[in-house]
Amino acid sequence: MNHQKPVWKVFLLFLGPMMLANILQSLSGTINTVFLGNMIGVGALAAASSFFPVMLFLISFVMGLGSGASVLIGQAYGAKQHERVQAVAGTTLSVGLIGGLVVAVFGGAFAPALLRALATPPDILEDATAYARIMLIAMPGFFLFMLMTAIMRGVSDMVTPLKTLVVSTLVGLIVTPALIRGWFGLPQMGAASAAYAAIASFTLALLWLSFYLRHKGHELAPNASLLRHMRIEPKILKAVLRIGVPTAMQMVIMSLAEVALLSLVNGFGSDATAAYGAGNQVLGYVQFPAMSIAIAASILGAQAIGAGHPERLGAITRAGILINFAVTGSLLLLCYLFSRQVVGMFTSSPEVIEIAQRMLHIVLWSTLIFGCSAVVSGVMRSSGAVLVPTALSISAIALVEVPVAWVVSHRIGLNGVWIAYPVTFFAMLVLQSTYYRLVWRKTKIQRLI
Repeated sequence: MNHQKPVWKVFLLFLGPMMLANILQSLSGTINTVFLGNMIGVGALAAASSFFPVMLFLISFVMGLGSGASVLIGQAYGAKQHERVQAVAGTTLSVGLIGGLVVAVFGGAFAPALLRALATPPDILEDATAYARIMLIAMPGFFLFMLMTAIMRGVSDMVTPLKTLVVSTLVGLIVTPALIRGWFGLPQMGAASAAYAAIASFTLALLWLSFYLRHKGHELAPNASLLRHMRIEPKILKAVLRIGVPTAMQMVIMSLAEVALLSLVNGFGSDATAAYGAGNQVLGYVQFPAMSIAIAASILGAQAIGAGHPERLGAITRAGILINFAVTGSLLLLCYLFSRQVVGMFTSSPEVIEIAQRMLHIVLWSTLIFGCSAVVSGVMRSSGAVLVPTALSISAIALVEVPVAWVVSHRIGLNGVWIAYPVTFFAMLVLQSTYYRLVWRKTKIQRLI
C-alpha cells in the first residue's frame, strides 16, 4: 500500500479493475441466464435459477479460503515476505483442489435429492437436475479459477484477474448460444448448455492465465517455485482457516437462508422462481461495487498492518463508506430508473417481469446499507478479527431474515419475502458498527503470521 497517496486515491486504483473483474465474473452467469430465458424460455430460466442457492452453498468453502488467503498474502506482501506469499498460495490452492474433488464426487451423486428437497417445481426438475449435476462435477476447476483470482488481489494485482475474466466471458458469449442452437455442428444441449459453457469458460481462462503468468514472470506464476509450495503447511492452513472458516460459515448460513427463501418463493409457482433468478442477477450487479469496496478495504487494511501502519485502518474504513455511497448510490439510481428494461433482458414474460420489478423496488435501496456493513466487516477481517463480526452477521441472517420472510410472506404474499432483505441489512449494519466502535477499535492490531 502506498502511504504517500491519499487513502481514497489508493482505494480507487484498486476499485476500478476489481469492480470490472467482479462484474465480469458474474457476467458469464448472467449471459447464460439471458440466453436461457430468451432462446429457450421461462422453464430453462427457472431450472438454472433453482440451482442458484445450491451453488452458493457449495462454493462457500472456496470463498472462505480465498478471503483468508488474500488477507494473509496481503500482510506478507506488505511486509515484503515474498517466499511467504507463495507458501500461502500453495497451501490454499492445494486445499481448494481437494475440496473441489469432494464436492464433485458427492454433489454430483446427490444432485437430484438436493433439488427435490428444495421443492423444485416438477415441471422443471429434470432440466434443473441435469444443469446441477454438470456444474457440481466441474467444481475442482471452478474452485481453482476462483482462488487464483482471489490470491492475486493480495499482491495488489487487480489487472490480471480482470484480463482472465475477459477471456472467460468471451468464451461464454460464444459457447452458450452455440450449444443452445447447435451451431458449428455441436449438439443442442437445452438448459444444460449454460453449464457446459461455464466449464468451457473457466477451463480456457485457467489455461490462458497459466501461460500469461509464466510469460510475465509473475510472483504467482505456476512455475517450479510455486509448485514447490503446492503442499499443505499446517501453520499456514491454521491461519487461513482462522479467517476462512468463519467467513465460509457466514456464506453457508447465507446460502441456507437463500435455500429457505427459495423454498418460500417456489410455493408461488414457476413464474415466481424465474423472477427470483432474474431479480437476483440484477441485485448481484448492484451489490458488486459494495462487495468490491469491502474486498479492497480488507486488502488495503492487511497491507497496512503488514507494513506496520495499523493507524491507517480508520481512514480506510471512512474512505470505503464514502466511496460506497458515491458509487453504489449512482448505480442504484440508474437501476430504479430503468428497472423494467433491465429485468426485460432476462425474460420476455410479462408476469415474470412484473414480479421481478416489484422485488427490485423493495430491495434495491438497501444495498447502500449492505455496503456500509461490508466495509466495516472487511476492515476488521484484515486484522484477523473474524469470529465476532461473522457471528453478528449470522445472527442477523438466522434470527431476522428467515423469520421475517416466513412471517410477512404468510401475511401479505410474495412481497413479504423481498421485505426480509432490507430488514436484515439494517440489522447487520447496527450490529457490526456497534462492535467496531465499542470493542474492535480498542484492541491491539498485529500480523497474523
